[in-house]
Amino acid sequence: MLTKRIIPCLDIKDGRTVKGVNFENIRDAGDPVELGALYAREGADELVFLDITATNEKRKTLSELVNRIAHHINIPFTVGGGISSVDDVRVLLQNGADKISVNTSAFRRPGLVSELAKEFGSQCVVAAIDTRMEEDGQWYVYLNGGRVRTEILCANWAREAVDRGAGEILLTSMNNDGTKKGFALDITRQLAESLPVPVIASGGGGIPDHFVEVLQGGKADAALAASIFHFKEVSIPELKGYLQGRGIAVRL
Repeated sequence: MLTKRIIPCLDIKDGRTVKGVNFENIRDAGDPVELGALYAREGADELVFLDITATNEKRKTLSELVNRIAHHINIPFTVGGGISSVDDVRVLLQNGADKISVNTSAFRRPGLVSELAKEFGSQCVVAAIDTRMEEDGQWYVYLNGGRVRTEILCANWAREAVDRGAGEILLTSMNNDGTKKGFALDITRQLAESLPVPVIASGGGGIPDHFVEVLQGGKADAALAASIFHFKEVSIPELKGYLQGRGIAVRL
């Protein structure tokens, strides 16, 4: 039986961890290196660091931050934000990242996914998808940190990304993000059941029961959360103990 993973996410802005609600109202949540080290000690299975202000000038800053993080943790970590080339990825992996996450850049140029998978292996490539359910009941892909809507359905883009070599899908529901009212179970289950790669659910985790729901009913392989960990609402050991008590296999 494969264990389910619990993954804290650190959104990085100007070198600090931040958190918002529905991708807005962003506030400071601490030093990413300190938080990453704490979560590693507490038993997080992996970490995700997303540079939400990634620009060309900040690439160097991000690689330096990745290097600092790598020296403080002993669990796999994924880095994303503004990655648009094989060279970008090489620098981050050389500085200690284990996986990279691509979002808007991959959607705009799907060949990027194929290039990265060919160069570094599928296990290294995470396709991050921000999606929102619209009034027609369909889930659409959004770009640029949730600011730009596309006419492409989330399930269709996820399938293409996997066909091109993505080894994992990081699925964030914008409807649920930061609300702490639970994950988007329907779209998570749809992807988990139709794709041959792990699906990480993101957006909406507020209480331990939400994680039970998405890992069992939503069929997610992993659940990602941010503010409940950053603001000490639920600790990782507490959450994992709860999941184990509900019959979900986790690494303690």
